[in-house]
Amino acid sequence: MLRNTEQIRSFIAIELPEEVRRGLAKLRSELERAEHRFVKWVDSEGIHLTLKFLGNIPFRQVAEVTKAIEEAAQGIPPFHLEISGLGAFPNLKQPRVLWVGIGGEIDTLLRLQQNIDSALASLGFAKEERPFMPHLTLARIRQGASPMERRNFGELAMSASFEASYPIDAKAVSLMRSQLTPDGAIYTRLSMVGLEA
Repeated sequence: MLRNTEQIRSFIAIELPEEVRRGLAKLRSELERAEHRFVKWVDSEGIHLTLKFLGNIPFRQVAEVTKAIEEAAQGIPPFHLEISGLGAFPNLKQPRVLWVGIGGEIDTLLRLQQNIDSALASLGFAKEERPFMPHLTLARIRQGASPMERRNFGELAMSASFEASYPIDAKAVSLMRSQLTPDGAIYTRLSMVGLEA
């Protein structure tokens, strides 16, 4: 049982349907190589579309944050997204993060994200300085990887046959908890706010 003062690492996200997670797991199996020990894959069960990372918040603030999400979601109906293409930060020639892009009703997604950002600013959370770029993180390349290793991995990613445009029907926004463990992060939903017109 969590105490009110206990700090929890949290973020706001749209959870993905099982079909999308299976598709991302299939893509990972196509790209994963034993010699690429410098690549840290995100478990497909833990992939989600992050709208805002909150960092550590006291457990007592969960209700307040959920109320802010409810306000931000008012007037935003459910909307359709889909997976579209592979990319990397900063680029596929020297990747640090491998991601899958998001297409579909991006204007509605951006409006929702901006509403959430504004609603949480009134609770003291800093507004995002960088423009929101919707994506699903697949893998991170460890800092020790050489430029050649990064380039080789980027070329492999560019050659992947990832044609499927898996649908994501965004019907709710979740406040999630992230617990870091030696085996990777464990995600738990703290609350969920449905979208309705």
